[in-house]
Amino acid sequence: MDNHRSWVFAIVIALVGIVNTLGLSIYERIRELGLLRAVGMTRGAVARMVFGESLIVALLGALLGIAIGVGFGWVMQRALVDAGITELGIPVGRLVVYLVLAGLLGLLAGVGPAIRAARIRMLDAIAYE
Repeated sequence: MDNHRSWVFAIVIALVGIVNTLGLSIYERIRELGLLRAVGMTRGAVARMVFGESLIVALLGALLGIAIGVGFGWVMQRALVDAGITELGIPVGRLVVYLVLAGLLGLLAGVGPAIRAARIRMLDAIAYE
């Protein structure tokens, strides 16, 4: 049960990190988002752009985590060959499930920032400084 709680806690921390990163990104780009809206980008397109960013952040984080984990696993297995650990087992199916889950949770984390970005009033944003 404790292992389950640690995974949930890690996922919550990752989601908060994604939301925080996207929120700061939107705050820093208010003027640019207003300009995009002024030249014809719709609210839906702005929201889709933020969802895309959220998905990219989540998937890159998951891929980097998987690569580092597999790399450390390989190094540890090589270091423990003398102790009888001669094979490296990589749970590819589970890693794919984690990657898909990371993408879905990344999209979920992008909901708030996407709504905030879509609601930016273009004239106020262009005058923002």
